Amino acid sequence: PVQSARFSSFPPEPAALRAMSSQPEYSDKYSDGHYEYRHVILAKEYGKSIQKGNRLLSETEWRGMNVQQSRGWQHYAIHRPEPHILLFRRPLGTDPVTGKVNPELQRQAKEEYQRNLDKKQTA
Repeated sequence: PVQSARFSSFPPEPAALRAMSSQPEYSDKYSDGHYEYRHVILAKEYGKSIQKGNRLLSETEWRGMNVQQSRGWQHYAIHRPEPHILLFRRPLGTDPVTGKVNPELQRQAKEEYQRNLDKKQTA
């Protein structure tokens, strides 16, 4: 099941920030026919704070954890066994500068997804 996140205090205290100072690790992007996805692995200390809550992180919160990515990404789920792994998604065709869905980019992304799917099925 998906678990949500909340912090007892945000931003974390300076001592907590030092303990959590390792840089996030970013997955490659992957997609289905509707969204592109990525996951971000934070220092395990963040997971302890995330697991205590009952909501997902806002953009301000995850950016405050030194997560850096283009616009339009939403924290949509927490991997319960490893809450320090944040799961993000955004609609296909999202303009990375504005964070808004561009209908032409969306059409192109969906066509590319379908071409790649067709290639895999014929291989």
